[in-house]
Amino acid sequence: MKKKNLPLLQNIEITGIAAEGKALTRVDDQVVFVPYCVPGDIVDLQVTRKKHSFMEAQVERIIQPSPKRTEAVCKHYGTCGGCKWQILPYEEQLRWKQQQVTDNLQRIAKVELPQISPILGSKHIYAYRNKLEFTFADHRWLTTEQMKAGVPFTPGLGFHITNCFDKVLDITECHLMPDINNRLRNHIRDYALEHSMTFYNEHTHNGLLRTLIMRTNSAGEMMLVVVFGEEMTGTARQMLDDIHNNFPEIVSLMYCVNLKYNDTIGDQDVKVWYGQDHIIEQMEELRFKVGPKSFYQTNTEQAYELYKVARDFAFSGAEGKPLVYDLYTGTGTIANFVAHKAKRVIGIEYVPEAIEDAKTNSAINGIDNTDFYAGDMKDILTADFIKTHGRPDVIITDPPRAGMHEDVVNVIIAAAPKRIVYVSCNPATQARDIAMLDADYRVVAVQPVDMFPHTQHVENVVLLQRK
Repeated sequence: MKKKNLPLLQNIEITGIAAEGKALTRVDDQVVFVPYCVPGDIVDLQVTRKKHSFMEAQVERIIQPSPKRTEAVCKHYGTCGGCKWQILPYEEQLRWKQQQVTDNLQRIAKVELPQISPILGSKHIYAYRNKLEFTFADHRWLTTEQMKAGVPFTPGLGFHITNCFDKVLDITECHLMPDINNRLRNHIRDYALEHSMTFYNEHTHNGLLRTLIMRTNSAGEMMLVVVFGEEMTGTARQMLDDIHNNFPEIVSLMYCVNLKYNDTIGDQDVKVWYGQDHIIEQMEELRFKVGPKSFYQTNTEQAYELYKVARDFAFSGAEGKPLVYDLYTGTGTIANFVAHKAKRVIGIEYVPEAIEDAKTNSAINGIDNTDFYAGDMKDILTADFIKTHGRPDVIITDPPRAGMHEDVVNVIIAAAPKRIVYVSCNPATQARDIAMLDADYRVVAVQPVDMFPHTQHVENVVLLQRK
C-alpha cells in the first residue's frame, strides 16, 4: 500500500505504553503504535503502516501535550533512537515497567502469583552506565531537515541509527555516562578531523578509525579501547599518545586492529598502549577485574541491588550452606557474590573467556569454593554433570534475552533443587520458562529492578520453590 493512501488520524489521545518504548492508542478497535509519545498526549497521527490487526504511525502534530510529558534532557532525543522514555517522568517510567512485569507473568506464565514487590528504581537516572560504545563513520547520518538545509555529509562519531548497521548519528552529548565520555569522544573526533584521519566505511570496509569502547568504574577510573579498521599508522600512535596526555583518568588505554567485516572484537587481540589491561570494580568487600571483553552489568549501583535480591532469594531461611548452581554465570559476578553463603558454587557459561575472568575474580578475592565450566548450557548441564558435581539445593539462572532452552528447563526440573532464583532481562521469556516449571515449582516472590532509566527495559527476579 502506498504511503499516500494511508490515513491521517486526527485529534487522537495516546492511552498507554507498548513494547520497544513506543506508546499506543486505539482507533476503531485497532491498536496504533506510536513512538515518542506519552499517555495523555492529544495528537494528529500519520499512519505509516497498516495491517489487519494493528497500525504504526508517526506524530504529525501535538495538539495538546500530556500533563505527564516532560522535556527531554538530551538534544539528540528523537533522532538517536535511544532513551525513548526521557519525556516520561521517572515515577511514570517505573509504573509502566512494573505493569510490564505484571502483564507478562499473568498473560504468559498464567501461574498463581504472590503480590509483586514494588520495583526498585535507580538512584541515578542519568550518568548511570559504566560502558558505552561509539562508531566512526566517514559519512555521518543526516536528518531530512539537515539534508534539505544543505548540511554536508562530513565524518561522524556516535551511535548507529536504530536497525541500520551503516548509518551513524554524530553525537556531541550523551547523558548515560559521566561527562568524561562527552569530553573524550568530542576530543577524539576533533583530533581525527584536524589530522585528516580516515573514518570507517561499512560498505567498502576502509578507514583507520572504527569504534571506541569506554568503561568507567565507581572510583572514577577509565578504560578506553580504540579499534582501528586498518593496520596501525604513525598518526594512530600519535593519537593514542595525545589521548594519554590529555586524559589522566584513563588508567587502561588499549587498542585493537579489527580487519573483519563485523565490529565484534571478542575474537580479536586487544593490546595495551598505556597502563593496565583492566579496571577494578568494587562491590561490598569483593573486587572484580573488568577487561576489554568482560561482561559486567552496565549500571553498577543497580547491579548491586539486583545481586542483593538474588542472594536474599537464594539463602533467606535456608538451612546450613547449600550447594548452588549459577547458570549463565558470565564472569562469575553473582557466583562470587553469593559464595560466602554457599557450600559450593558451580558456575556454567558459554563464553570461555568469561569463565577465565570468573576464575580470576575468585582468585583475586580468595574465594576457594567456586568451580566454573565453559560450554553450551544444554550440553554441559546434563544428568551426568549433576551426578558428578552433586544435586543442587539452589539454582540461580540469569539467561540472555531469549531465555532458557527447553532442554535446560527439563534438566533443572530433573535436578529438583529446592529453590530456583530466576534473574531475567526479558520478563516475557522469563514468564514462558516459568510456565514450563509450573508443574513442579510455585512462584513465591517477584522483585522487578530498573537497570536502565529512560528505556523500556526492566530486570526481574523471581523466586520459585519446589512444590
